[in-house]
Amino acid sequence: MEAEAAKFLGAALAIALGVVGPGVGIGILGAGAMGAIGRNPEAAPAITTNMILAIAFAEALGIYSLIVAVILLFVV
Repeated sequence: MEAEAAKFLGAALAIALGVVGPGVGIGILGAGAMGAIGRNPEAAPAITTNMILAIAFAEALGIYSLIVAVILLFVV
């Protein structure tokens, strides 16, 4: 029974800690992009494109932690 509890705790920690970084990163990216668009509205399309690309890379890290948590739950 202790192994089962450790498995659930490990999965919970993997997803909890794994999405904190991307969440903060996406918030910083969004704030930076909005500030840049506010200063230079003509560059909005280029800024938005780069922001979405960077958000996708940050979100991939959160998805990796989700995959690790699922593996911990169902495989280990």
